[in-house]
Amino acid sequence: MRFSLLLLGLAATLSASAAPDATVAADGSGNYPTVQAAIDAAPARSTNQARWEIHIKPGVYHERIHLARDHSRFFIHGDDAATTIIAFNLNANLPGPDGKPLGTSRTSTVWIEGSDVILENLTIANTAGNVGQALALRADGERLVFRHCRFLGWQDTILANRGRDFFEDCYIEGHVDFIFGAATAYFAHCHLHCLGSGYITAASTPESTSYGFVFADCRITAAEGIEIKTYLGRPWRPFARVVFLRTEMSAAIRPEGWHNWGKPDAEKTTFYADYASTGPGANPDARVPWAHKLTDAEAAAFTVPTVLAGPDHWNPLR
Repeated sequence: MRFSLLLLGLAATLSASAAPDATVAADGSGNYPTVQAAIDAAPARSTNQARWEIHIKPGVYHERIHLARDHSRFFIHGDDAATTIIAFNLNANLPGPDGKPLGTSRTSTVWIEGSDVILENLTIANTAGNVGQALALRADGERLVFRHCRFLGWQDTILANRGRDFFEDCYIEGHVDFIFGAATAYFAHCHLHCLGSGYITAASTPESTSYGFVFADCRITAAEGIEIKTYLGRPWRPFARVVFLRTEMSAAIRPEGWHNWGKPDAEKTTFYADYASTGPGANPDARVPWAHKLTDAEAAAFTVPTVLAGPDHWNPLR
């Protein structure tokens, strides 16, 4: 037994000390001065190859990041989200190359189209402020994982646009629709921070999709010094699906919980629920009558392996 434990310890040490494929440092002490340069240097990855690992040293990187569809199987990480920051400041009203407004989808600081990508210990920020839609993250790939990351924005902070995403121990802040899109996304032990009165989610779940956004064991807080009243969500599309499980909710959450966005027909097609919530914002008896009340058995079915399984039985916890 003791010999086995020593072997395990040695393996862990070797794994921890293994050099990344690329190191990014703004001061020139790494292989690359920008994150995008390190991404572009990666060879094509097949599904049975190890991920291309990029270590980003502490610093503020003012750049836009794009992992195209052929940029798959990446592991990109910093040492601490508080000290490794990727930031840009585009917003939907700025003119694009054609002279027309960029629109929401072209404003992201980080855009991921590739699949099997892991991001850890990073801050991804859109610093445009209160000027309309301005994405920090646009996620279009399959099987994306975000751990110990911070996502900073104001309106439309995260566009979980398609595919399946797993967010674990992340901090996400915004004001209006700051988590939105058609993806299936699971948020575990995340901290959602409301900067103003508005809406946390705006899901556009396709009718044929079983799950939309699931928040499990999360915490919702709000900025201090101003009165903030916000909704858990409103339906960008009529079949929006959002579930909060065992979430600690501050007084910023409105008693009714959900808003129909002026679409009364969506009350019949959406699936909104919060189960076993706690805190002053947890008020199941005051929720809109068209929200769902989950039974214990129904709530227990919203597990990571079930929600994110898909046809390939993906489980990011493995």
